[in-house]
Amino acid sequence: MTAACKLPTDTDERRHYARIAFHCPAQLVFSAGRLDVVVLDISIKGALIRLPANAALPNGALCQLHVELDAVGEQISMEACVTHLKDGNAGLRCQVIDLDSITHLRRLVELNLGDPQLLERELSALVAE
Repeated sequence: MTAACKLPTDTDERRHYARIAFHCPAQLVFSAGRLDVVVLDISIKGALIRLPANAALPNGALCQLHVELDAVGEQISMEACVTHLKDGNAGLRCQVIDLDSITHLRRLVELNLGDPQLLERELSALVAE
């Protein structure tokens, strides 16, 4: 894992993907350590998390987000880049996600969107990037 990633510029279009409100505990692993965080919302392309008070997380840092879905061990794990920090929250942009995680995330998004065509459009946009 390298130390930083390319951040979006002001001209980059943002929020191409539907965000699903999804409040749950998670772990964020980065070069300086591990933080217990709370996922506020999640999408196929990233997540918004609440950081613990006084957490030191550099903008542009590469990290791994691990979201436990159940007691059996099902989880969504993604390598991500910290794209912004504001008011104790951090925006993460997904860089790499494994097949099991994208399958769980796809199902979560599908259940919350209620429209399979919207999900297919988002997946097509993700593949086109």
